[in-house]
Amino acid sequence: MSFDISPFWVSIRTACLAGVITFVLGILCARLFLNINDHVKWIVDVVFTLPMVLPPTVVGFFLLVFFGKNSIVGQFLNRFDASIIFTWQATVVAAVVVSLPLMYRATKGAFEQVDISTVWAARTLGMPESKIFLRVMIPQAWPGILAGMILSFARGLGEFGATLMIAGNIPQRTQTIPIAIYFATVAGDMRTAGIWVAVITGISCVVLAAMNYWEIMQKKKRNQNAFK
Repeated sequence: MSFDISPFWVSIRTACLAGVITFVLGILCARLFLNINDHVKWIVDVVFTLPMVLPPTVVGFFLLVFFGKNSIVGQFLNRFDASIIFTWQATVVAAVVVSLPLMYRATKGAFEQVDISTVWAARTLGMPESKIFLRVMIPQAWPGILAGMILSFARGLGEFGATLMIAGNIPQRTQTIPIAIYFATVAGDMRTAGIWVAVITGISCVVLAAMNYWEIMQKKKRNQNAFK
């Protein structure tokens, strides 16, 4: 029997698109957190972080309710003869929801470490807030942002519970590597499960090694600048 490699491509496509979406949303969410009133910051932080601490099946349940045919979103999509449930797009949605908290918290922490004196200096010179954000804050916070991006990519790649609930197990469409591992194990096909375990472990190691290499290079760069 031939070995089906489609879970690899489904996982890579899902993780890459979810990574791009998470990257943008994570930065926007972190920026929103810094600008809102202190009295409601804790509420916003709870909302953005909650998917990280909830069981994946609970996240999947909420997504099913949110995109279900009886929901407002589901009824709106139904007008255009469209649906999210049990589609490849559902795998992306699940990956974004579960990985966004990692990107958000890493980016928020990076923004909080930005030298506030440079921000006020830019404001004193009359620079608009949008330019301060793009040209002052993001460059200073970039190492933390990149770390969050890498971790969120790895989290999206390994997502299982929420994806299974909202996207199902449809070969060549929604079957990601973690789902393929689960159903191969249930079927007693340990060879296939072992291959996919090795593949996703290898990818995760490469991603983490890239993050560590980046951190080492940044540390060397800072040390070189300190001696100039």
